[in-house]
Amino acid sequence: MRAKTNDRVKVHYKGSLRDGTVFDSSLDREPFVFVIGEGSVIPGFEKSVVGMCAGDTKTITLPPEEGYGPHKEELCAVVARSRIPSTINLRQGMKLEVQSSSGTSAQALVLDVTDSDVTLDLNHPLAGKELVFELELLEILHNGTP
Repeated sequence: MRAKTNDRVKVHYKGSLRDGTVFDSSLDREPFVFVIGEGSVIPGFEKSVVGMCAGDTKTITLPPEEGYGPHKEELCAVVARSRIPSTINLRQGMKLEVQSSSGTSAQALVLDVTDSDVTLDLNHPLAGKELVFELELLEILHNGTP
């Protein structure tokens, strides 16, 4: 039986960058379970599981478009230092939880800090990067549409 759209699958994976830096892995925790076609995982990961059988393994390389998308310059912004609480000791490379005027929150990477301004990057940390995944399909938990 091969995995297809609407199947609930259980996988183990290790995600790394082209230089070998591991950014995520299920190997030291419970396997990852998702339904193919729901869009709950990045597109290339989901597409790569389609056609696999329980016990199959494969290594895939995803371009940014099939991962977290390209890095978008419009998601980088300079904000006045005064807009960030003075109790936060800002430094380059730190992550901040920021809130938009509509109330939604997001993670931002601090790119630069001056006395008057802070440059923030609101892109996903893996945006613009090629991703390498080692996949193992452990089990197809539910096959076909209900």
